[in-house]
Amino acid sequence: MSERIAAVEDFLTCPVCLDTFKEPVSLGCNHSFCSSCLQNYWDTNNTKNCPVCRKEFKDFPPVNFALKQLSLNFKAEEGVCSKHPQTEAEEGVCSKHPQTEAEEGVCSKHPQTEAEQGVCSKHPQTEAEEGVCSKHPSVPALFCLDEARALCSTCEFSQHRDHTVVSVEEAVSRLKEQLQSELKPLTEQREQASALQRQYEEVRVHSERQAEACARHIRETFERLHRFLQEEEELRLTALREERSRQLHTMDSELEKVRELLSTLNKNISTVEQQLKREHMDFIRQYSHSQKSSRSLLSQPTLRLGPGLLINQATVLGNMGFKAWEKMRSQVHDRPVILDPNTANPWLYLSEDLSGVRRGETEQQVPDNPERFSKYSNVLGSEGWSCGSHQWDVEVGDHPGWVIGVAKESVDRKGKRSATPKNGFWCLCLKAGEYLDVVRKKLNLKLRPEKIRVRLDYDEGKVSFYNTDDMSLICSHTDRFKEKIFPFFSVGKAGDAKTKEIKICPSDVQIKT
Repeated sequence: MSERIAAVEDFLTCPVCLDTFKEPVSLGCNHSFCSSCLQNYWDTNNTKNCPVCRKEFKDFPPVNFALKQLSLNFKAEEGVCSKHPQTEAEEGVCSKHPQTEAEEGVCSKHPQTEAEQGVCSKHPQTEAEEGVCSKHPSVPALFCLDEARALCSTCEFSQHRDHTVVSVEEAVSRLKEQLQSELKPLTEQREQASALQRQYEEVRVHSERQAEACARHIRETFERLHRFLQEEEELRLTALREERSRQLHTMDSELEKVRELLSTLNKNISTVEQQLKREHMDFIRQYSHSQKSSRSLLSQPTLRLGPGLLINQATVLGNMGFKAWEKMRSQVHDRPVILDPNTANPWLYLSEDLSGVRRGETEQQVPDNPERFSKYSNVLGSEGWSCGSHQWDVEVGDHPGWVIGVAKESVDRKGKRSATPKNGFWCLCLKAGEYLDVVRKKLNLKLRPEKIRVRLDYDEGKVSFYNTDDMSLICSHTDRFKEKIFPFFSVGKAGDAKTKEIKICPSDVQIKT
């Protein structure tokens, strides 16, 4: 133990004054001196060299508080129990109060409650002061920033001379500052998580409303179709009853004729048979009348089973399903493009069948999901394409402000981006009374189109716009598509226009056999 104390004393000795450090400072060469000793040396020699290795420095170093604290602790250790000087400092035994048990290192007049702590029972340590070194509990601890742990300034300091060692107070200050700096991003992250939680809750509520609306629309649609089919079924059954009634009437009428003929024939045959039994003169007198009646009946055309007596099944059942489907077309329509409500800006209101869109007067409360356009009144079609040719007609009427065309799937839906090919849009635009082509060049149109056909040829990279009134080409643009392309619509306020809603027209359905 004496060798360890000597090593510590040597470490804490200024090489200039050969005394324990007072306000120690450390140079970059790792040599330390008393602040006053180094200052006097520099002033006397008019230089800024290290007194030991002669290395030159520019600035006077700051006080090394860890080394200062260690020096103060060492001086305090040297002066422990000044009224009862120790014979061996490392044993901590009072010479005037010898121990009864040397291994405990306890003064007999100041017995300890716990020898391993080295603490006087009259001056018990608090919990915060314990746990660094049981041999030197009264010595203030230091903190090694490199290893991020507290250490005993007496036992362990020499092992950390190349580390950054500070007082516990300074370490606590630094660590609190570091922890405080981490608190802000943690708080921000918590706020983001809370906001995300609210978004998920909003999406959950909105999705429930969507499900209810979809279920209601499904029920209404199929109720309408069921009602139509029931009406169509009743019409078919009524037609069958009418056909059966006609057939029975015809059959009864013909059958009545046959019955009348049979009755007449029976009477005539009976008369002839009776005539044949008469006497000569009586037979001769009645012969002319009998012959006339018989020949009259024989001259009538022979009755046969007439046509149209059976039910015309071909009329009743023929193409029944197709004819019902043809009539059903007035109830349902095929739309080549269906709008996607999850992409619609909150200011846009879609029709129940998702084929029309208008700009509303109030903003709807809908989730700001990733698919939705946030800045502009835009909406996409629900189906995109990566190949082939596709076309659809859009009824714009006299609406004063719209943009229609196609857009790539990865377009920015949250920022402010103009509808140009550079930003992934290929569109025809009507703005402030002027028609603009895909690259926003003004168009001079002879006729104001009320219905526009959009034609996309993905493989050729071509988008074309036509006036469906005369199928004249309005404009076209050729580019190179590298990802899925979706129908795109943007609608402004209708104002006083008659057309409030931009609508996708139904397509002609053809059945291929």
